[in-house]
Amino acid sequence: MAEPEAAGSGPADVPRQNWAGNVRYAARRFHRPTTVDELRRLVAGSERIRAVGSGHSFNRLGDSRGDLVTLAGLPPEITIDRDRRTVTVAAGLRYGDVATRLHAESYALANLASLPHISVAGAIATGTHGSGVANGNLATAVAALELVTADGELLRVDRETDGDTFAGMVVSLGALGVVTRVTLDVLPAFDVRQYVQLDLPRAEVAAALGSAYSVSLFTDWRSPRIGQVWRKQRVEQPAPPPGWLGTTAADTPRHPVPGMPAENCTPQLGASGPWHERLPHFRLGFTPSSGDELQSEYHVPRAVAAEALAALDPVAHLIAPVLQICELRTVAADQLWLSPNHGRDSLAIHFTWIDDADAVLPVLAAVEERLAPFGPRPHWGKVFGIAPAEVAATYPRHADFAALLTRLDPTGTFRTDLLDHHFPR
Repeated sequence: MAEPEAAGSGPADVPRQNWAGNVRYAARRFHRPTTVDELRRLVAGSERIRAVGSGHSFNRLGDSRGDLVTLAGLPPEITIDRDRRTVTVAAGLRYGDVATRLHAESYALANLASLPHISVAGAIATGTHGSGVANGNLATAVAALELVTADGELLRVDRETDGDTFAGMVVSLGALGVVTRVTLDVLPAFDVRQYVQLDLPRAEVAAALGSAYSVSLFTDWRSPRIGQVWRKQRVEQPAPPPGWLGTTAADTPRHPVPGMPAENCTPQLGASGPWHERLPHFRLGFTPSSGDELQSEYHVPRAVAAEALAALDPVAHLIAPVLQICELRTVAADQLWLSPNHGRDSLAIHFTWIDDADAVLPVLAAVEERLAPFGPRPHWGKVFGIAPAEVAATYPRHADFAALLTRLDPTGTFRTDLLDHHFPR
């Protein structure tokens, strides 16, 4: 259903639509508080309210028919605790800005997503991830959270004292409150070299995914081979030898989408550089694309990765015409209740589609049907059509989260239509 051309009232610098432009926010009012106390009063006085971050969700998970609030006006706190090896940051900050400050202080995060432009709170709330067989998603680095609850109170929870409940509150879909501060684990800064290899045989996918600190494979589903392998390795690891796994080395920088300019991508060709300038695919100072795209992603157990990819082969002729690129990554298991990687090491199959929902949605249904035997968990912030009961069946703690949601937000202050679809009252 089309939204009004100008929905809502409030500060002009609050986003009115998501980054891709496929979701026009339905909120009546938009807010940009400058203090946490102002935010608390706003939440306490709102019947319905949601926080909006960088807008990199592709569905209506973050939309609200009530109020939307951006955290961009709150003080941009970044406080490092060297004894605990943590950093506490304002939840609305972008990962790229946090990473730049951390590196200046000789610290690092364990991993980053492909885009450094996304907000800390938004990425954590949806289980967003980078890659690497030993690397958990971004939410696994969370040591503590501070959030404004439905009654306007400020609640702090942490990994050490809140245990199992904490594991239910990190990947929260924004449903439990407005997160204001996040404490993240840090480690000593490190350097990375990035190599791109071309034309990987499908039989070598598992070997390639485990070959470096962080690995991404890119395919257009038009060829039996994987078009590009992006290997982000720590500097102490040797460079891939000639003919590595039957590939050839790229001799010029590449963009994940063939034919697109590589200027906005992070440095390649084995040039050594800081972790935060290699682990993402795109540079912080550049816009990665125009946003004219739709995205979907499904997490399946890594143990059945080969079978899941083979299951998609019969619909490759449907996928390719509406696809910009498909990315394959690995994510380590965790115990966060709504994490797509809860309890299982995962292969993440990510599709960047053309910006044409009418053409994409029938293909999406075919993809989901082919992946169904493998218990796919869709990325919470992407486009998907799997029925709520089928999604719930893949999450052992789904019912526990539903109970936690009812307890912390009994009046539905932070609920949205999409949340009600998956967690009905």
